[in-house]
Amino acid sequence: MEKILQVKDLHVSFSTYGGEVKAVRGVTFDLHKGETLAIVGESGCGKSVTSQTIMRLIPEPPGRITGGEIIFKNKDVIKLKEPELRKIRGANISMIFQDPITALNPTITIGEQIMEGIRQHKKITREEAKQKAIEMLMLVGIPNPEIRLKQYPHQFSGGMRQRIVIAMALVCEPDVLIADEPTTALDVTIQAQILELFREIQKKTEVSIILITHDLGVVAQVADRIAVMYAGKIVELGTRREIFYKPKHPYTKGLLQSVPRLDMEKGDLIPIPGTPPDLFSPPVGCAFAARCPYVMEVCDRVYPFKTYISTQHHVDCWLQDDRAKRLVSTY
Repeated sequence: MEKILQVKDLHVSFSTYGGEVKAVRGVTFDLHKGETLAIVGESGCGKSVTSQTIMRLIPEPPGRITGGEIIFKNKDVIKLKEPELRKIRGANISMIFQDPITALNPTITIGEQIMEGIRQHKKITREEAKQKAIEMLMLVGIPNPEIRLKQYPHQFSGGMRQRIVIAMALVCEPDVLIADEPTTALDVTIQAQILELFREIQKKTEVSIILITHDLGVVAQVADRIAVMYAGKIVELGTRREIFYKPKHPYTKGLLQSVPRLDMEKGDLIPIPGTPPDLFSPPVGCAFAARCPYVMEVCDRVYPFKTYISTQHHVDCWLQDDRAKRLVSTY
């Protein structure tokens, strides 16, 4: 499959009064054309920082990219100047943020907000932009788009506002769409509608989607591949079937066990004990070692090598590596 985006050994830190927070620590993944890659993990694991760094949206300072590459169309996004970045944002890579009400300007009609993006990136008339905005509202399932264009964000429900934000993100027909917790603020009925909308849009446009979420129920419905993040690293990556039915990392297994299912008996949920590590001073070895029920001596001393379970499934865990016993005596 064609690689549309490559993130290579990405490192991002934030300077704070308490010291340097190493939020992203060597993240690597590829995004293929027309696929949905979900990045999952607990709050604070680095999911949103990774997604915002792809578009160079982290504030600098206090944020700082300390290493790595983000390759899009043979260019390293990290090295681009602001004028070049403005050409990419919205036109080639778009983002849907978690809360639609904060993403929309309450003083401007939604028609003007949708038209602004396309007129910024493409040389078209106002009337052509208006017709494109109407098409986008129809695509995302908003009825009476000609009338709705003249209305303001407060005149829409939460689910409708999220559809408008999606229309704004897609109006320039981007290659990559980053959705950062797009259904968190919505009830389950509207959430299902938005997820179905993502599937329909992807079939029609072949856009590649990076979905940031902590909700494995959402992931199960839309993702082609899943990257599991913990303490700023991707600890396991594989297809949806591999992650859900053949998870290899203890953290991935813990996430799956803590999700309620219809077939569960009362009391079947198993929480992950402990808390994530302090990223002011990350552990030398596996960051999950302090919470892992299968921890070995080598886990605290050395970060595990990447072990390939299949061509698309790899994991950073000593339990899957035969070298673990030999390394105990070496370090």
